[in-house]
Amino acid sequence: METNILKALVNLRKNKEFKLNNIYTGSNKINNVGDALEYFVRDLFCDSLSVSSLTKKDRIHSRFISYLGNQNNPPDFIIKNSDAVEVKKVENVMARSIALNSSYPKSKLFRDDTRISSVCRKCDGGNWKEKDIIYTVGSVEKGQLRLLWFVYGNCYAADREVYLRVFNKLSREINNIEDVSFSKTAEVARVNRVDPLGITYFRIRGMWGISSPHQVFGSLTDYRTGMNFAAYCLMPENKYNSFPMRDREKLESLGVNIEDVEIKSPNNPARYLRAKLISITKS
Repeated sequence: METNILKALVNLRKNKEFKLNNIYTGSNKINNVGDALEYFVRDLFCDSLSVSSLTKKDRIHSRFISYLGNQNNPPDFIIKNSDAVEVKKVENVMARSIALNSSYPKSKLFRDDTRISSVCRKCDGGNWKEKDIIYTVGSVEKGQLRLLWFVYGNCYAADREVYLRVFNKLSREINNIEDVSFSKTAEVARVNRVDPLGITYFRIRGMWGISSPHQVFGSLTDYRTGMNFAAYCLMPENKYNSFPMRDREKLESLGVNIEDVEIKSPNNPARYLRAKLISITKS
């Protein structure tokens, strides 16, 4: 069975309930709002919003999803033989930034990324080299989902060399400090034997953040404060055209607003990229 972002948007367009506290209660009880948002996004892709129990949802999700990550092992999930999805929650619609923690912004997910798990590398048969990644950022206020952005990484983040250059330079400089015992690590640095007994270590981690999609791309939208719910999806034009015609026609038949837009290249702001902006609003 296959799914994709266009099918998820069709399910989102048909959905009428955006209060996560109502959706994930009773037998579907989820106390953590971030977890509820991730389940909601998975349900959109797997057409399982109406399913009555988390156990049944998980079974359905397994038909469409080849990998589930966690806080320490991004991405949050991978659609079978397709895109990776990273879900982030913010509390305020106008949040200026999102925390990516130790994971730098990704234009794509690469199989040789040292920060993903071996299980992730082996998903989908393990013969993939890179995957498109969708950053999904939801604003949840008192359990109510107000704003949801789906942004493809290559519209949002520069090539990985941009971030690795800074990371590696800082790591080299720190590891060259004299009279300090370092050990190999995927973090910026790790200092061993800090104390006389040699039993204390010190980890130096990178904590990445990026401006929220609404801060970067909100000017392209018709978003107004006070809307009950709004969702926007931004992807390269050629990505949109790569989806099956039946999925594009299905989405377009629902009266969803689909615009041709131009955005600055994350690698060269002097160059503009052709993209599609899909809007779903409920005033």
